[in-house]
Amino acid sequence: MSKLPHIKTSIFTIMSQMAIDYSAINLSQGFPNFSVDIRLTNILIKLASQNVHQYTPMSGYQPLLEKIAELILQSYKRKVNPKDEILITAGATQGIFATLEALVNANEEVIILDPSYDCYEAPILLIGAKPIRVLLNDDFTPNWETINIVTNDTTKLIIINNPHNPTGKTWTSTDFFQLEKLVDSYPNLLILSDEVYEYITFEQAHISVHHRPKLWNKSISISSFGKSFHITGWKIGYAIAPEHLMKEIKKVHQFMVFSVNSISQIAISEYLDSVDVKSLRCFYEQKRDFFRNLLKDTKLQLLPCEGTYFQVASYAAISDENDLDFTKRLVIEFGVATIPISTFYANGKDTKCIRFCFAKDDQTLIQAAERLQKL
Repeated sequence: MSKLPHIKTSIFTIMSQMAIDYSAINLSQGFPNFSVDIRLTNILIKLASQNVHQYTPMSGYQPLLEKIAELILQSYKRKVNPKDEILITAGATQGIFATLEALVNANEEVIILDPSYDCYEAPILLIGAKPIRVLLNDDFTPNWETINIVTNDTTKLIIINNPHNPTGKTWTSTDFFQLEKLVDSYPNLLILSDEVYEYITFEQAHISVHHRPKLWNKSISISSFGKSFHITGWKIGYAIAPEHLMKEIKKVHQFMVFSVNSISQIAISEYLDSVDVKSLRCFYEQKRDFFRNLLKDTKLQLLPCEGTYFQVASYAAISDENDLDFTKRLVIEFGVATIPISTFYANGKDTKCIRFCFAKDDQTLIQAAERLQKL
């Protein structure tokens, strides 16, 4: 009998396969198609002939842990202990999975804010815990009234995602104030903060759990080198948590993967000496603005994009089809693959919106826009 009977093939796999089958431009799955920084690939080439191919320590390559601590200090003015509070993970998804497996028990509840990324629910179900899906407001801000109503003494954890995939929405200081109030009301409540797009925000600076000292003892943050450095295939990220929580996460981590790819850890450690993560904002802001300008002459209505490299658009003026049928027709008839937003909702809520990934080279975005103008 299946432990996950309702889990089917991921929509990202489906749409990417359709893009291949119909020779469509793939703006569905969230991966860049442009070159990795040559400084990083040169480091990798140099390291390939060196003795760097064996296991690293379970928590991670020590120089990289120290570089991450420096990065957190520079970015958020927070001091973290590289030995006890940082863990290198095999991508953000593995970090999320290990955290949930370590800290949530059977029959406890975990709040997920919908629309939400699809990797949150499965580990909760495998534990025998209960995912509590709470709808965001229509503008994709947190509905604090509902969140407070559903939170109770059996609520172990709330998952937040900021900047938000799929919508590109970012949290405000008011949202974090409300989160702090919630934690004050429920002393056993923990926060899993998915911040893989933390360096990709635009008009408003990113606000992190790292900015909020009141939350430090209750929070596990998840970050992604794959997203930040355009190396999604490397599957490498990191988690930060207070020592008493990280000790439990490491227990699970050691039996999931034990340690993470050695050469990638060493390469990133060296690369951090030369790269400025703050430059990502300008890079992706130009991508966003370029793509939005290309689409201004289409019938699509573009929603605000405050962060991430995703653009949500409404097709309500074009069709009354459900979003899954519309995205499939978009691939077959117009040659552009996107993601239907309804798949991010537990209840399949159809808002007639689709998600584009604009982390692509300019020529790809131009060709996609030319096809979309025919809608």
